[in-house]
Amino acid sequence: MPWAPSGTGKTHIALGLGLAACQKGLKVRFITAAALVHELIEARDDKRLLRLQKQMINQNLLIIDELGFVALSKTGAELLFELISQRYERGSIIITSNLPFDEWTQTFGTERLTGALLDRLTHHVHILEMNGDSYRLKHSKNRRKPQN
Repeated sequence: MPWAPSGTGKTHIALGLGLAACQKGLKVRFITAAALVHELIEARDDKRLLRLQKQMINQNLLIIDELGFVALSKTGAELLFELISQRYERGSIIITSNLPFDEWTQTFGTERLTGALLDRLTHHVHILEMNGDSYRLKHSKNRRKPQN
């Protein structure tokens, strides 16, 4: 579960792990947290939530990118919690975030929901805390330097 500021390689590492899983024949789904929540809400509204949850549960690896960039609605947070709870100890999850755990309540809205979610996610976990400057910013600065 990588967390760090933007541009430090969280998504890159998650994609690399996802690709390695695919190469081993595993079923992998990559989606941003905002898109996943939107998809869950839409499925609920269209009365196909159970089908979508089953699809997500049947993935060997679910990669949820950019958790914390957008605060979730109460419904969205509850649906995401429900999905993660359903996958608990059934399939692997990689979550990338720009927030440390103590700031996740801002995304999920309540301490109770955040605590329950973190309890499940941190039970069997490898945390990658990535430090450093944004590679995008560094690349941009290097392009602006005059060439000698």
